[in-house]
Amino acid sequence: MRPASLPHYAFSSYRESVEVQFTADVEKQLTDLAAQSGRGAAELLQDAWAGYFEEVAQTREMLNSRYDDLKSGRVKPMSRDEMVEYFREKSAARRNTPGS
Repeated sequence: MRPASLPHYAFSSYRESVEVQFTADVEKQLTDLAAQSGRGAAELLQDAWAGYFEEVAQTREMLNSRYDDLKSGRVKPMSRDEMVEYFREKSAARRNTPGS
């Protein structure tokens, strides 16, 4: 199936346009959400991408911080065997907890 395409939208102050192609199902979801919210599809996409970039930046910051903790010695790395044992114990504890 050939993906449907949305009209060209200007996504930046550089006046460059970006063509975004979606499957018919995804385009229908976007169109429906835009109609329900009273916002344009381009505005919804901008918000979605802004949220995605923010999440990527937060993840990068967390990884950098954890790397710095390891490099400085504040945190001791786990061996593979220690990690496997940790998750086995955690899984067993969860299975033994009432209501889980």
